[in-house]
Amino acid sequence: MNAVSAVFYFLSQHPFLALPLYPLTALAIGALLAWWTGGKGWYFLGVPGMMLAAMSPFFGSAVNAIFLNAAGTTGSAVIVHAEETSSTLNDSPIWYYEAVVRTADGRDVETSFDTMSASIYPWRNQILIPPQGERFVVKYVPGFPRNIAIMVDQSPYGRKRRIGEDREPVETAAAKLAAAPDNVRFRDAYRDALTAFIAAHGTDADPALLAEYRARLAVLGNAPAQ
Repeated sequence: MNAVSAVFYFLSQHPFLALPLYPLTALAIGALLAWWTGGKGWYFLGVPGMMLAAMSPFFGSAVNAIFLNAAGTTGSAVIVHAEETSSTLNDSPIWYYEAVVRTADGRDVETSFDTMSASIYPWRNQILIPPQGERFVVKYVPGFPRNIAIMVDQSPYGRKRRIGEDREPVETAAAKLAAAPDNVRFRDAYRDALTAFIAAHGTDADPALLAEYRARLAVLGNAPAQ
């Protein structure tokens, strides 16, 4: 498993250096199968190899994160240095990060990654890097702890972000009801949004916010239907 993790680390950290490896590996496997079976068609494995090479800069880190989530051990890490590079991604600067990983057995291991190579789990269409200096949850293979997956939903910054996102439907529903207080559909939607938020975040949201939302829900529950 350590060797597999090292390979995934290389593929995710150096996707452009790894580009030739996909078609060459596919062709080598095809040649071996062609020699073994006598069928020339195996050489066409080079085609999916080239397709994998084209996709690897975009999905290599996501595949690495999936692997580490399935096979890894839980630890934690802190970003100790963040530096803006001269490269860009979608007109935004790519950042380089250095971090210290604390393994489950108490070792401290240095690692690094950038915006493009960060392995984040679960994968979303967002690059959610933890704030510098804040400890976050990671997964790694013990024999190769430099290769980490950032576990967003298990980390404080990810939970705060999710709570903020889940508040948006509640506040939108509240605004609609404030604009039309006699609208039964808006009242029901607001009640549903409050109920869903409290059910989802009853243990991790700010107690003051939960108390406020429960009070709002109580008012709605006592209000007569229009």
